[in-house]
Amino acid sequence: MTDHAHTTAPGPGPGPVQFTRTEGRLGAFAVRDVDPLEDAGLLHGWVTHPKSSFWLMQGATLTDVERAYMAIAAAGHHDAYIGLHEGRPAFLIERYDPAHVELKGLYDARPGDIGMHFLVDPAPAGGPLHGFTLAVLTTVMEFLFADPAVTRVVVEPDVRNSAVHALNEAVGFEVVEKIAKPEKEALLSVCTRDRFHAATTEGGTR
Repeated sequence: MTDHAHTTAPGPGPGPVQFTRTEGRLGAFAVRDVDPLEDAGLLHGWVTHPKSSFWLMQGATLTDVERAYMAIAAAGHHDAYIGLHEGRPAFLIERYDPAHVELKGLYDARPGDIGMHFLVDPAPAGGPLHGFTLAVLTTVMEFLFADPAVTRVVVEPDVRNSAVHALNEAVGFEVVEKIAKPEKEALLSVCTRDRFHAATTEGGTR
């Protein structure tokens, strides 16, 4: 069973908490804004880790990470958030308008589309938890769909990222087509609100 809420209450870390949910045995998840300066060290460790190669920031310096997330904070169509698990930073979310960022001109954008990237802490202190990444993705999707204006989530993972393809399918994504981006060959996939709810209630992820 999952309980969730949309909130802007103060929370752990520099940014206000935007969303919370609780999932069975895994406990409490929350989403807060990224602070580009305060969070740069944490994010640098995540995005440059060998397991995060598909994030395409392997060679980034701390200054590179600060600048990247300052640019996102200043952008009109792009946002970044830290995901918390039991109050501790555990994942990164980027939300973007695919008609203006990442996928501009590469697909038929619809009103209500939102784009998303997510990255789970590649080296959690307590080791990996069974089902954790799927719980993170479910949290990300519930956070995005908490905005009533959002009707469809659009993603463009690297075609080689088979682990993410399987996770995306588990929460209701459908593959549309392969697309060529400057930095990668991507698998354009979409998930409607109805498909997400059907997958996560009938599929037993909560």
